[in-house]
Amino acid sequence: MSKPRLIAFYLPQFYPTPENNKWWAKGFTEWTNVGNARPLFRGHYQPRVPADLGYYDLRLPEVREQQAAMAHEAGIEGFCYWHYWFAGERLLDRVFAEVVESGKPDFPFCLCWANHSWYQKTWDPNKPNRLLIEQTYPGEEDYIAHFNAMLPAFKDKRYMRVDGKLIFGFYAPLDCPDFELFKNTWNRLAQENGLKGFYFFGFTFSVEKIDSIHKAGYDACVYDGVNEIFAHSSLLKRFKKRIFRTPIVTNYAAYTQHFLKLLKVTPEDHPCINPNFDHSPRSAERGLILHQSTPKKWGKLCRKIFQLCQYRRVDDNLVFIKAWNEWGEGNYLEPDLKYGKAYLCELKEALQHYPENKIS
Repeated sequence: MSKPRLIAFYLPQFYPTPENNKWWAKGFTEWTNVGNARPLFRGHYQPRVPADLGYYDLRLPEVREQQAAMAHEAGIEGFCYWHYWFAGERLLDRVFAEVVESGKPDFPFCLCWANHSWYQKTWDPNKPNRLLIEQTYPGEEDYIAHFNAMLPAFKDKRYMRVDGKLIFGFYAPLDCPDFELFKNTWNRLAQENGLKGFYFFGFTFSVEKIDSIHKAGYDACVYDGVNEIFAHSSLLKRFKKRIFRTPIVTNYAAYTQHFLKLLKVTPEDHPCINPNFDHSPRSAERGLILHQSTPKKWGKLCRKIFQLCQYRRVDDNLVFIKAWNEWGEGNYLEPDLKYGKAYLCELKEALQHYPENKIS
């Protein structure tokens, strides 16, 4: 029986950047959407207000220290920072760069490349979305530059590993047209720099894509089933969303049942579990909403997932959580005014019956 290695996705978009000032509004951060959210129906939990950490600015090192302390106390092994690289241009990189340069917080981490283009959605089917920045794959020279830019992080003792290999994810794994070249280039460069190599995972919202991700050469797949519960919503719900622009609302209990039904747990297939999901702060009435999530329901899901995963080797027993702080998707573990630390307490309680890990 092995204790799950919990990795929580971490969103760095909580400080102003020149790009967001240009594209959205001066001073824009994720809190802009969160603060503007309103309830769309009776019982809809919005707006969500942060408690212990407040409306923080991630440029403050003490905030990052508090986040790490909370996560560690709850049993989370490390953060998986969303990483943004556009053919040599790094966006939203200040937070992670300072974590690496300062050595603080002393808390494990890994990276997942959010390798998709950014758009400003028009929500009008007759008008195209506005392209903000395009994701491209220029080839080996860019892959070498990408590796070298991140090498200080890869050499950091806090970087998380599986069997000694550095964990690195792709948000859109099948979008990379020459992943084998990328993989071989990075593994070669890692060995040249005294590192064992990489453990590449592909993230997906679709069960049907898992086999394709493995065939593409990824070492593992991380499956998040939240979008598929919305995709399986009734035709009436989807019709209303398209015509009347009403949100698709699904009960949290239905999400957990559907996810457990579709989930396949192997040494190379890792679950990604959601404490909640509510996209309405970013997309208003057009959002996707999990309704009636509670700490107790979250704790029940955690216990079931941990039981399913307990017979895997310690190094392989990765369980991802989406997310630590994606407030704009109602998708976070950080304390809020309604529940306080209850979600974190349930997570900690679900881990109590598992022995401490010894990671290789």
